[in-house]
Amino acid sequence: MIFFNFLITKTLPLLPKWFAKPFASPYVAGETVDEVIQKVKILNQNGFLATIDILGEHIKSTSEARKITNQYCMLYEKIFEDSLECTISVKPTHLGLDISKAEVTKNLKLLTNKASETDNFLRLDMESSKVTDDTIDIYKFFKSKKSNIGIVLQAYLFRTQTDLDDLSQFPDTNIRICKGIYNEKNTIAYSDREDIKNNFIILAKKMARKNIFCAYATHDRGLIEKLLDWVKKENISKELFEFQCLYGVPMNGLLEKLTSEGFKVRIYVPFGPDWYDYSLRRLNENPKIASYVIRNLFKSD
Repeated sequence: MIFFNFLITKTLPLLPKWFAKPFASPYVAGETVDEVIQKVKILNQNGFLATIDILGEHIKSTSEARKITNQYCMLYEKIFEDSLECTISVKPTHLGLDISKAEVTKNLKLLTNKASETDNFLRLDMESSKVTDDTIDIYKFFKSKKSNIGIVLQAYLFRTQTDLDDLSQFPDTNIRICKGIYNEKNTIAYSDREDIKNNFIILAKKMARKNIFCAYATHDRGLIEKLLDWVKKENISKELFEFQCLYGVPMNGLLEKLTSEGFKVRIYVPFGPDWYDYSLRRLNENPKIASYVIRNLFKSD
């Protein structure tokens, strides 16, 4: 079965996109706004919070960046109309950062205004180290305007503890910590998994001491257990943190267990026509999903 999963994972990029669609569906909440809204409704009904991301990055066209911005504005309206427990997460390069900081700032102004109008929140996702400084500068600009905006910091970057100290100057700072997924040079990032986990814990503790809201974004069960032991031992307020996981990644009941214990769990829900490359990355990270999909395809009713 392991070889079968490996074979499917390596073969899919060579096949037509339509063949990959069933393998993508566990990780992507559809291609349209209506589809993703329906998925978020189900997550809310099951006790989970959500955040929506339109798949894509590195937009080079101002018209395309504006189109994506308008889609996010429409999402804010739909979330408000349906009273969903759901925020928005955006990648700066998807809104025009590769074009210019002025372009992405213009589009983010529209989104932060819409977030304010609909009593919602906007999260800036963190991409590769090439845009870390720009992303932090953009975040600081909007925080200085008192926008309801958050950011992501990556535990594998050496600089992150310093960045955290810098960002803690703002009231109501809201940060998601993740390990980091980009291939970075060993001169700027940890490569050892234990070093990354240790830095993740250090960052989480530092944020609690600074009274900063933190989203723990990880699928690492061991790391989640360490975080749980620590928050319970130190009696960290449940209002100061939440757990976050990607849509569709199997957690074998752990997320349900967390919600049953009163912890907030937010699911990161990607959708959109650019589902293909994203799904292949998720499948490579978790090849076991291949055999699961095959079984469901041939299951009799």
